[in-house]
Amino acid sequence: MRVHVADHPLVAHKLSTLRDERTDSPTFRRLAEELVTLLAYEATRDVATEEVSVTTPLTTTTGVRLASPKPIVVPILRAGLGMLDGMVRLLPTAEVGFLGMMRDESTLKPATYANRLPDDLSGRQCYVLDPMLATGGTLAMAVDYLHDKGARTITAICLLGAPEGVEALERHVGDDVDLTVVLAGLDERLDERGFIVPGLGDAGDRLYGVV
Repeated sequence: MRVHVADHPLVAHKLSTLRDERTDSPTFRRLAEELVTLLAYEATRDVATEEVSVTTPLTTTTGVRLASPKPIVVPILRAGLGMLDGMVRLLPTAEVGFLGMMRDESTLKPATYANRLPDDLSGRQCYVLDPMLATGGTLAMAVDYLHDKGARTITAICLLGAPEGVEALERHVGDDVDLTVVLAGLDERLDERGFIVPGLGDAGDRLYGVV
């Protein structure tokens, strides 16, 4: 497993505003979308391409296009939806699948309640969107789910991670999956409730309100 923490002043600026408790939901959604687009540049560095002939106004040259099968973007509901527009802005031809997962706040264990994915993901590059890599349980379950459907190359894009979650995820996946984790920031620790500190609170609530 590879972990990449973005090192860019625009990423740090937008992340700082997301952390601020005074940032309202509309602003939070807009900034999250912008931040994911920046992270997507790093996350798609190894996206599969193929050569294509291009005729310019002057001559013919060789370019590249995204290879088939198309990559698939998988936001984890509900908070991952707030990252989707920023990702497909960079990968407009990608297909989109959905995984509905939630964490039991008493046990900190994830559970799957919905999915909308192809039955066969063999040969597909998968990009998983989940704002917070806290305990690592939700992302580990999502990786297992994609791997069981044939995915072998998976990239997870998260706004924030905690060292405990990164370590737990790395132990879980081992050498079975080619997994890359791209983060806007790696924070200090988890608190006793499993929240990232200093963090930014509950990403889903801040995106969409408390329900």
